Amino acid sequence: MNTPQLADVSSQDIPSGLSRLKELAMNLWWSWTPEARRLFEHIDPTLWVLTHHNPVELLAKVRPDRLTHLAEDPSYVRLYSAALKMFDEYRQNGHSWFKTQHSDLKSPIIAYFSAEFGLHRSIPIYSGGLGILAGDHCKEASDLGVPLVGVGFMYPQGYFRQRITPEGWQEAAYAPFNQAESPIHPALTPSGDPCRLTVEIGSRIVAAAVWKVLVGRVTLYLIDTDVPENSPENRALSARLYGGDQEMRLCQEYLLGIGGVRMLRALGIAPTVWHANEGHSAFLTLERIRELIQKGSTHADACEMVRQRTVFTTHTPVPAGHDVFPHHLMDRYFAGYWEQLSLSREDFLRLGDTPESQGHGFNMTALAIRLAAHVNGVSREHGQVSREMWRHLWPGLPIEQIPIRSVTNGIHAPTWIAPELNQLYGKYLGPEWAEKCDETAMWQRVSDIPDQELWAVRQTMKRKLMSFIRERARSGWMQGHLQASQVITRGTLLDPEALTIGFARRFATYKRATLLFRDLERVKRLLHNQWRPVQLIFAGKAHPADEPGRYFIHEVLSFCDDHKLGGHVAFLENYDMHMAKFLVQGVDIWLNTPRFPLEASGTSGQKAALNGVMNLSVLDGWWKEGYNGANGWGIDPLVGNQDTQAQDEHDAQQLYRMLEQEAVPLYYQRDLDGIPRGWLQLMKESLRTNAPRFCTKRMVKEYVDTMYAPAMVIAPSTW
Repeated sequence: MNTPQLADVSSQDIPSGLSRLKELAMNLWWSWTPEARRLFEHIDPTLWVLTHHNPVELLAKVRPDRLTHLAEDPSYVRLYSAALKMFDEYRQNGHSWFKTQHSDLKSPIIAYFSAEFGLHRSIPIYSGGLGILAGDHCKEASDLGVPLVGVGFMYPQGYFRQRITPEGWQEAAYAPFNQAESPIHPALTPSGDPCRLTVEIGSRIVAAAVWKVLVGRVTLYLIDTDVPENSPENRALSARLYGGDQEMRLCQEYLLGIGGVRMLRALGIAPTVWHANEGHSAFLTLERIRELIQKGSTHADACEMVRQRTVFTTHTPVPAGHDVFPHHLMDRYFAGYWEQLSLSREDFLRLGDTPESQGHGFNMTALAIRLAAHVNGVSREHGQVSREMWRHLWPGLPIEQIPIRSVTNGIHAPTWIAPELNQLYGKYLGPEWAEKCDETAMWQRVSDIPDQELWAVRQTMKRKLMSFIRERARSGWMQGHLQASQVITRGTLLDPEALTIGFARRFATYKRATLLFRDLERVKRLLHNQWRPVQLIFAGKAHPADEPGRYFIHEVLSFCDDHKLGGHVAFLENYDMHMAKFLVQGVDIWLNTPRFPLEASGTSGQKAALNGVMNLSVLDGWWKEGYNGANGWGIDPLVGNQDTQAQDEHDAQQLYRMLEQEAVPLYYQRDLDGIPRGWLQLMKESLRTNAPRFCTKRMVKEYVDTMYAPAMVIAPSTW
């Protein structure tokens, strides 16, 4: 295993006057700071694009004479000095929100555990919404000065790379990402040695290295079992995100929860609050109970102490989304461990009992809820659904009193805002708009933005999306990855002037990617209207083991291939953060059609809303509380009817009606200047109402005030 370092550039290759470029590249703060991004882009604009905006790779590949030239360029040196000054002031953390609002909390540390983190394309350790949410949470914690550390996995092979065959089927390909060209550091113990740990998982002795990623003021620690002393089987434990069978999944979650606690101890980090983001890391509660019992606590006292300091966020209302491990696997890997918790086998297994799994399965969400005093869903609707789902844990308690609250998800505005809109907001909302993006009063000023300026910026963003799509198709063709027919299905025939609808997310069946195609003749009339054409862009991955999801992708691709749809439907291969930015910034309407009530929150629509894209969605997840009747379109689901065909027909009919009678006519209703005034009025209402409510600034503050701070103020003697 190689220690990450710049592949082709050493410290002496960077002129002394620019020596801190490497330091800046190795902290992801640059990824959401325009001044820092401009600093790297200016080095070599073409190479910046070719490296997918990765400054570590850029510095490894740029010609040394180019850096020498820039070191002698006064304008670049001024840019460099200004960016470093911002960086240093940011890290000093002297007047952060947390320091000013919670100065009474002494030496607080929040340990945030997640199976995936979506931070930047250069660190591909995420698959979708859960990881992006975790990454945005870390970035906002950094901005607000919240003392948080992340705990996750390295995943040397990351999540799979999606390849679409000429026949329209998704294939999964895995390849190690280049750690040497990623902003990854070895994690050191207090003595200065590289952090290593050994975890006994059943009869397996698993060694692991620890890496760290600097996310502004937040540090993310990653466990990596790809070390020489491990067997091939153990090296593969952290190789892939969501790979392998149930047994591998159990071993991964053992390593994340129990190994994660031991890793923090080895690093000398003593968290005051432990936040489990979804049930994957729930075993962390067991390890902390074991530690306390080892120090002399009774089982009951240890459970209560752990419970009071634990925050648990559940993200799924879909029963299949909760990990349930069979008892024979729990026996294999926890025999000998439950005695250390002062429990019998039966009492131990009862921690993961649910009415559905009783007697045969161990439910990780049930474990987390039982051992966390602070539990939340990720939208108001999801909180209600979660209280219904888990009411059996509080028998006899009225549902409104069940202690599962909600903290609605948000997005990290500086990460997801288009550069063009960032400048426009800076001009009319104020240069510090992103730092105040949760302030409702500030967003009232969107009415001051002239329609023609807002429309011009939106059109620029749309053209950038179309250029991105065409360039990807051209590159795929030149490299031999695409056949001629596939070039067309990848969006090369899309029209920058046509109303463009985007649908990009995980291809789980409940998200109903093909709902829009339920009545093909009606769809054709929408797409082929000579005066008011519409076009559709799809993107997303299905889990490799999700055959129905793979079939949905195949079905969408069959529509892309259908010449009767005239090139108005496109599918973009290998959806990731980089592509997501172009989509949420460049389409006109963001479509979301989950089957109610199976959408926990969804954040892609929030990213789209921040960028002036209109939402057309089923009233579920975040949109149920975001929609006000004048800021987009909401499909009222058919509630109470368990017939999925009836639900689909009802929702599809509403979708067609809203497109045909409201959205499409409004988009094409222009004044003499060619500006759709009514559409822009709707857009401004969406910005005014959604931007301040669905940002991580509001979300993380809410976690701190309602979950973290109450868990921290427990008297030390009880801990």
